[in-house]
Amino acid sequence: MRVVYMGTPDYAVPALQAIADAGHEVVLAVTQPDAVSGRGKKIRFSPVKEKAIELGIPVLQPDKIKKNKEFLAALRVVAPDVIVVAAYGKILPKEILELPELGCVNIHASLLPRFRGAAPIQAAIIEGDAVTGVTIMRMEEGLDTGDMLAKASTEIDGKTGQQLHDELAQMGADLIVELLPKLEEMEGEKQDDSLATYAHMISKQDGHIDFNRSATRIERTIRAFDPWPGSFAYDGEKMLKFWKAEALSESPSQLPGTVLEAADGHIDIACGDGILRVLEIQAPGKKRTATGEYLKGNSIEIGTVLG
Repeated sequence: MRVVYMGTPDYAVPALQAIADAGHEVVLAVTQPDAVSGRGKKIRFSPVKEKAIELGIPVLQPDKIKKNKEFLAALRVVAPDVIVVAAYGKILPKEILELPELGCVNIHASLLPRFRGAAPIQAAIIEGDAVTGVTIMRMEEGLDTGDMLAKASTEIDGKTGQQLHDELAQMGADLIVELLPKLEEMEGEKQDDSLATYAHMISKQDGHIDFNRSATRIERTIRAFDPWPGSFAYDGEKMLKFWKAEALSESPSQLPGTVLEAADGHIDIACGDGILRVLEIQAPGKKRTATGEYLKGNSIEIGTVLG
C-alpha cells in the first residue's frame, strides 16, 4: 500500500517505523518545519523527520497546507492509497482529505469521543480516568470528529505522562499496522458528540501549581506534566519543580500553599482539599532529586506559603 505519513513529535515515530517494517511503501513523510532552538540558534529536526531520513523516505515540510497548491500537487504526484496522520499539528483541509482513494486516518491518543484535541494523554491523567487508549478514525473536516475504525485501551494506574505517551505511541503503531490491510472494507462507528470532551493545548504556564485545588488533582497534574512542562511553585523568587508526590487526605487548617512539614524525606504542603506530600523535587539549575536529598543541602521554612 502506498502511504503518505504526516506527523511531527516522538509520539508519531513508532507508527512510521511500524508501517515501513510491515512492507508498506511510505512514499512521503510530511512534518512541521524545522525549529530553531538554543542560544546558538541550532536547527532542530522533528523526530518524524529524523526517522524518515533514517528510513530513506522523502520529506516535505510546508509552512502551511491550506490553499497550498504546490503541496497539493506534490501529494497528487506520489498518489497515496491512504494518508496516515499522527500528531501532525495542523488540521487537514478538504482537498487533502479527499485525495487518497482510501481516505485519511488519524492515530489519536484517547478513547474518542473523550478528549478530542491537542493534549489527550495529559487530560486523561489529570481528570483521573482509570482507562485511556488509542483510537484510529477516518478524518473529516472537524477536530477529531470522524468515524472510529479501531480502539485499544490500557489502564492509567499511576503512570506519568511520559510513560503513558510511550505506551500509547506503540499501541497506535501496532493498531495501524493491523488495520491498514483491512481498511478498504472497514466501516466506521460514528462518535456520540454528546459525550465529547476537549483537551486543550498545554502551555508552559499550565505547570504553575494552584494549591487551591485538591491535593489529588495536583498529584495527578504532576504526573501528567512529567516531563513537560513540569509542575512548579515559587518559594519567594526561587522556582521549585515537583516531579513526584502523593496526596494525603488530612484537612489542613492553614492557607493553601503553606509548608506544613519539611523532614523525613518529604515536604508537606496544604492544598484546597488535602495535603500534597512532595517526594521528588528540582531546584533551579539542578537535577531532579529525592526530596530527602534536597533537604540535606537546602532548607524551607515551616509556614512558608508557596506561590
